[in-house]
Amino acid sequence: MMSFEMNDRKKIGLGLTGFGVFFSFLGVFTFDKGLLAMGNILFISGVSLTIGLKSTMQFFMKRQNYKGTISFGAGFFFVVIGWPVLGMMLESYGSFVLFSGFWPTLAVFAQKIPVLSWIIQQPYIRSFFDKYRGKRVPV
Repeated sequence: MMSFEMNDRKKIGLGLTGFGVFFSFLGVFTFDKGLLAMGNILFISGVSLTIGLKSTMQFFMKRQNYKGTISFGAGFFFVVIGWPVLGMMLESYGSFVLFSGFWPTLAVFAQKIPVLSWIIQQPYIRSFFDKYRGKRVPV
């Protein structure tokens, strides 16, 4: 069994990732290109620190992730040049494509959180999550 050691680099990486998601959401709600750009930079920096630069590059350069990587990069470019709506749409699509493999793992994890587990046990929601039970993506 592998143990997950939380060193300072990973702690900082998780913090940067969290701030990146927070600033990105603020940027989406306010259509502010500065917040969106800052959120993107913090998110990518945080992921790189959390899983390592080599693993980050391998993840973004996988053949099946090219579509998501290009969409996310193009979206970031459009946000920086001042077209936040188009940039947000491209980034959203890119993020969905890049991280779609993690939804089964997220579904299993969500079923173990106390308040969420009660909500997930409701019949309509449970049928949705049962599709993903047992399918885990190695992270």
